[in-house]
Amino acid sequence: RLYQVPFDMPTCEGASESQTLHLVGDFSAPAEFFVTLGVFSFLYAMAALVLYLRFHSLYSDNKKLPFTDFCVTVCFAFFWLVAAAAWGKGLSDVKAATRPSSLIGAMRVCQGQEAVCNAGATPAMGLANISVVR
Repeated sequence: RLYQVPFDMPTCEGASESQTLHLVGDFSAPAEFFVTLGVFSFLYAMAALVLYLRFHSLYSDNKKLPFTDFCVTVCFAFFWLVAAAAWGKGLSDVKAATRPSSLIGAMRVCQGQEAVCNAGATPAMGLANISVVR
C-alpha cells in the first residue's frame, strides 16, 4: 500500500516549507496471497503429520486417503508456484514504483530548468529479492 507512504520534499521557495508527495500503487494482494498460502500449507502439513503419526492404521488401510493427500499436496505445490510468481511480480512493481529516478520525476520541484536533483543512494533490495527465491 504505497499510497499510504508520504514523502516531504522541499519547495525551493522557502527553507521551512515542504510539499507532501504520495507514492502510487497498492501491491499488497500478491504478498497477502503468498503469506496466506504459506500459513495454510503449514497448517495442512501439521494436520497431515498428526494423521501420519497418530492414525497410521487409518492411513495405511484406506486407499482413498493417500490419493487425496497426494492431490491436495499437488494443489498446494501448484498454488505455491503461482503465489511465488505473483509475489515476484508484486516485488518488481514495488521496485519500479520506488525507483529513485521515478520519484525524482514525480517531484514538481525537480521539473524546473535550474533545479538539480540527485537520487543519492540506490536502495538495497537484496533481502526482498531473496524472499522471492525462497
